[in-house]
Amino acid sequence: MNRHLALLLGAAALGFAAAAPAADTPKSGGVLKFAVSAEPPNYDCHAQTSFAFIHPVRPHYNTLLKFDTAKYPAIKGDLAESWTVAKDGLTYTFRLVKGVQFHDGSTLSSEDVKATYERLRNPPKGVLSIRQASYADIASIETPDPLTVVFRLKKPNAAMLANFASPWDCVYSAGKLKQDPRFPERNILGTGPFTFAGHVAGSHWTGRRFEHYFEKGKPYLAGYLAIFISGAPMVNALAAGEVLVEFRGHSPADRDRVMKTLGQKATVQESPWVCSLVVTFNTKKKPFDDRRVRQALSLAIDRWGGAQALSRVALVRHVGGILRPGYDLAASEKELAGYPGFSKDITAARAEARKLLKEAGVPNLAFTLTNRNVAMPYTPVGVFLIDQWRQAGVNVKHEQLETRLYLAAQQRDNPTFDAALDFNCDFMDEPNLQLQKYLSNDRSSINYAQQTDRVLDDLFDRQSGELDRKKRYALLREFEKRALEQAYTIPTIWWHRIVVLHRQLKGWHITPSHYVGQDLADVWLDQ
Repeated sequence: MNRHLALLLGAAALGFAAAAPAADTPKSGGVLKFAVSAEPPNYDCHAQTSFAFIHPVRPHYNTLLKFDTAKYPAIKGDLAESWTVAKDGLTYTFRLVKGVQFHDGSTLSSEDVKATYERLRNPPKGVLSIRQASYADIASIETPDPLTVVFRLKKPNAAMLANFASPWDCVYSAGKLKQDPRFPERNILGTGPFTFAGHVAGSHWTGRRFEHYFEKGKPYLAGYLAIFISGAPMVNALAAGEVLVEFRGHSPADRDRVMKTLGQKATVQESPWVCSLVVTFNTKKKPFDDRRVRQALSLAIDRWGGAQALSRVALVRHVGGILRPGYDLAASEKELAGYPGFSKDITAARAEARKLLKEAGVPNLAFTLTNRNVAMPYTPVGVFLIDQWRQAGVNVKHEQLETRLYLAAQQRDNPTFDAALDFNCDFMDEPNLQLQKYLSNDRSSINYAQQTDRVLDDLFDRQSGELDRKKRYALLREFEKRALEQAYTIPTIWWHRIVVLHRQLKGWHITPSHYVGQDLADVWLDQ
């Protein structure tokens, strides 16, 4: 398959509205200034989950494949020039682009790709691979020549080709990883369209055009400046033209405010969003080791009424379970209403919640909700949840932490938090990605609830290799029903993406993921 030929994934139409591709001829030059409302905790792609990392850091790197954002969810080659998949689904062979250089002048080879994926699937001691479970089905990686990489699988995996387009799978230098497996944590060395020009903590991140980039004529930009700014100051900066875009997304109110100021100077792109906020309970800590307590706290949340109210002030809008509502493998509204926490009779649900708390011996439960100090949508959703629990007789303290501390509170070996408002966001709709948050802790590094549940693990494995979509759908409903009954981690409300950008910014297309399409290789300024 030629790298310029998009391969459509077997997913249903996503229903997002993106602006039509610009017909103008791209112009070279200019520095793109954009806002990022949080800051990356370190520089390692393989250990990150936040947009605060992707937006400033991703332009320095390439991946094996990537999404064609103008034709989402199609994928195309990045470092791979072409690829084939065996009929039995067990062998993936990639042919790499010749002559790709790292920013230090060294030449990329198949050994670099192999070292990258070995690190992802079997990280050395001290290295965190957040998506290790995504690559558990890889049995071996072979490099028959410098430009060929062969992945052999233990069993078929319905998501494997899409995994190779993950924006998190930055390809690293095998030589640097051999010297120090943790090299990427504090160093930037990629093959991407932009070289690293500086990071001033609390202020900005700078990238400069890589003059030896392998795609002729790209990138168009001379560079970019990611400015760390959030809340009202960020909205003011966008309205004033001090930044041209904030790529993550805005609330409806901020969208309207900016557009009222800018008028025809700006445009809006909107899309459903493969992103939801979930509440994670620390199951190693009493009373959250008791299923009745966790389920009671889920029952007390009026998701249907909350979605209507919050959609007017925050970037959340849709009620769904563990998969994005509207996705063809997600539960229907009728199925959802039968799950614990999704009843439309909130009065009865809260009565049941109080009963369960009394049975568990904590009728006057009080605890702390650990949240992120990113205003949108963490603050309004956190406040909403606390009010919902108050109506069931539960007293909750709201603790909001800076991104680095917020992640550390959940990711440490022996976490002490009570409950945390976590995010479950991915680069595409795919159960093998979204369900990882619910796997046993020893199988998933993004499960902060700490539980071990082999029933969920088995259901995950069964659906993962099921290529018949009807059979996979049935397995997913079994998984979802158990996950919501056990309530280790519970969905709240799914997001809706709204991006305002100045019209002079061209070549960028919205997708249902704020992680995809951020290498900036195709972006240009009409100036």
